[in-house]
Amino acid sequence: MKYNLQRKEYLSWDATFMIMSLVIEKRSKDPSTQVGACIVGSDNRILSLGYNGTPNGFLDSEFPWSREGNKIETKYPYVVHAERNAILNYRGNKKDLEGSKLYTSLFPCNECAKEIIQTGIKEIIYDIDKYAHLDEYKASKLMLDKCKVKYRSITNEVRKEIKQFKL
Repeated sequence: MKYNLQRKEYLSWDATFMIMSLVIEKRSKDPSTQVGACIVGSDNRILSLGYNGTPNGFLDSEFPWSREGNKIETKYPYVVHAERNAILNYRGNKKDLEGSKLYTSLFPCNECAKEIIQTGIKEIIYDIDKYAHLDEYKASKLMLDKCKVKYRSITNEVRKEIKQFKL
């Protein structure tokens, strides 16, 4: 019998779960920013997915998707972030989220960081950190550091794997 005949060109776990985040973000109706999140248990099983969008019962077509203007007429007071949606979408025991990892296409804001910390998620793997210069994201990193939640960007090798995968 011959062993060791499995494929050599398969996706790493990081590429697999980041691809899941990039796929689920395609559900977002936000015209300017689409974000996806995937929560994974310590056994590399997907626990939940989420994307940025409207709260249940709020019709997307009646949602103020604007980024500018009077705050009440913009998306900001209403949109549910991908990370929060992934946490809220989880249907198991919240205790099961302890020690899990969260993959997200965009580094989480301070509000999502609070929820990540509170649920016991221990690592964040992200693709882009385009708002790192804003105070909300500096606060996010400060809280994550103080609460010993690891975070890291995907590597160039993982980016290469994702690029080769046909989304």
